[in-house]
Amino acid sequence: MDLRTAVLLVVDVQNGFVNEDTEHVVPAIQDLAARWNQAGGTTIYSRYFNYPGSPFERLMNWRQLYNPPDTDIAPELALDAQRSTVIDKETYSAFTDDLVSLVGRRGWTDIVVCGIDTDLCVLTTVFDVFGSGITPWVVTDCSASTGGLAVHDAALLVMGRGVGEERLVTADELLTGISYGSVEPTEM
Repeated sequence: MDLRTAVLLVVDVQNGFVNEDTEHVVPAIQDLAARWNQAGGTTIYSRYFNYPGSPFERLMNWRQLYNPPDTDIAPELALDAQRSTVIDKETYSAFTDDLVSLVGRRGWTDIVVCGIDTDLCVLTTVFDVFGSGITPWVVTDCSASTGGLAVHDAALLVMGRGVGEERLVTADELLTGISYGSVEPTEM
């Protein structure tokens, strides 16, 4: 994978999604983004906003993440997010029309996905990326679920089956081959 045709997408690492089951990935994502950017890669952040009458309210009675500080990117990532593109969304997938347009303009062929929740927003994004013909990668140790480890592991199992187990990598596996603008993940 060449960093010139790949982008790192950090999904919904927001205050309202950081809890005891997800907080461990925030410093891991911070490190990944710093190393990715230092190697010359581009990072994009997604940010979820709930709204009155949303499907989350109507169908699930879930009434969170309407406003700051819950909707703010986690403080450890806020500075990098300010220097990056932030895609706002109101549903699970971060593969929004805005991101699709940006991918087309930049010619990205690979999207490296990490973030919160592995079983919802990360999974939906990965399948949408795959369905568009772009190659998705999932950084397993930089993703977590507010539902806990069992839910995270189940999502990884489903994504491996759906997009190929070889596309599920750790941050170290992803970054091992970075040199002069390219990434070559290690053999799995």
